[in-house]
Amino acid sequence: MKTLKYSRQRESIKEFIAGRRDHPTADMVYTNIRRSYPNISLGTVYRNLSLLASLGEVQKISCGDGVERFDPNTESHYHFICRGCGCVQDIPMMPSGDLEAMATKVFEGSIESHTAMFYGLCRNCQGSGLVGNAGSDKKAET
Repeated sequence: MKTLKYSRQRESIKEFIAGRRDHPTADMVYTNIRRSYPNISLGTVYRNLSLLASLGEVQKISCGDGVERFDPNTESHYHFICRGCGCVQDIPMMPSGDLEAMATKVFEGSIESHTAMFYGLCRNCQGSGLVGNAGSDKKAET
């Protein structure tokens, strides 16, 4: 396998994601990385995020709305997606081996792992009436 050439930009992207718990989008990463690398292109950010995901250094999360988010936690775990504000949060529980065992009983093939997304309203949206605003982009924060 070919050795990957070191890139300050890629390392900066990886460090930015590692310091986050909000599962940033590529646009959020781009907005923040531009502070250090004003000439970086959005395409460079997308290519590096895809590379980091393919190397297993970050996890790519498809939320079903066409926007991918990135998670520094590459261990198997579950996510919650708020249908109000669109935030993605980790759910602090162990993945269920029982679910894989049940699926194995009814599936003719080999199941190696699984993912699960939980949907609803986050604590902030639950009583605030923000239902349905998931498509709005929040300002990228550091």
